[in-house]
Amino acid sequence: MTQPTEIRRERVLRPRLLDTFCRQGGAGKGYSDAGFDVVGVDIGPQPLYPHRFVQADAVDFIREHGAEFDFIHASPPCQLDSDCQRLHGNTHPDLIGPTRAALEATGRPWVIENVRGALPKLRDPVMLCGAMFGLQTYRHRYFETGGGFTLAQPGHYEHTVPQAKMGRPVPPGYYGQFVGNFSGVPLARRVMNVPWMTREGIRECIPPAYAEHIGRAALRLLAPALGVAA
Repeated sequence: MTQPTEIRRERVLRPRLLDTFCRQGGAGKGYSDAGFDVVGVDIGPQPLYPHRFVQADAVDFIREHGAEFDFIHASPPCQLDSDCQRLHGNTHPDLIGPTRAALEATGRPWVIENVRGALPKLRDPVMLCGAMFGLQTYRHRYFETGGGFTLAQPGHYEHTVPQAKMGRPVPPGYYGQFVGNFSGVPLARRVMNVPWMTREGIRECIPPAYAEHIGRAALRLLAPALGVAA
């Protein structure tokens, strides 16, 4: 008679990532895919966020709890520096400086993400483009790194596929530019791999592929401290 064998399963702990100014979770999804246990923070409710969520002021939360995490991502609101908002004459707070100060005080590795208009405020950022990841959108976003974390600049090739005009429907053979009050939400969901998002979430998010790329680089940095293979 075969005796039952006790199988012991050891829980493998994933490193903790704090996703601040998280909105609907494009970055959070990518970091989760890379191997992180993700917690999102935003000042407004985010019922569509696909991971654990805390409603709080992001900068305050970084100051109070950032050191409890292994890595921190911050996407301060980009409206102040976006072309669309400048055209409309809207005003928004500038949170890049306060966010950086809070991140630096944690002693943890971190990244700040923002748009091209914020380049004068970002320190030696790396640019990521959708074409680098096989996505049918360019959506350039810029990433400042700190806390001992650095990110190599991937090769960026000439844009050979035409891009639809801002907010317009995407003609066949074109890449989408999913900003403003754009049409074609189902297409945008497929292109950027964010099937749960609304139009509002899509126009503000980074594609998860960007964060997965950053997350894998972060895990290589963290591997010795975590006692795992890179």
